[in-house]
Amino acid sequence: MPAITADPTVIIRAARGSDGDRLAQLALLDSQRPLAGEILVAEQNGELVAALGTDRVIADPFRPTADLVALLRVRSGGVAATTPRRGIARIPHLRTA
Repeated sequence: MPAITADPTVIIRAARGSDGDRLAQLALLDSQRPLAGEILVAEQNGELVAALGTDRVIADPFRPTADLVALLRVRSGGVAATTPRRGIARIPHLRTA
């Protein structure tokens, strides 16, 4: 009998101060410097798996995160469009052919 699996729960949100250690661990796992400034994070089943800063992305290289990164980019466009601009870099939206 095949196992029944549920779709993972994904949350896209602004990073909080309490995310600092998890963001540092994620950056280390991705062999990058930690992000600074305004950061959006993607949580999957309660685990931080990707984050988007103003200039780059960090993500867990051992998980499929391309869709989560795309969601972060879409969400960042919404943030930039609805809040006052405070040096937020506008990230181009992905387009499908």
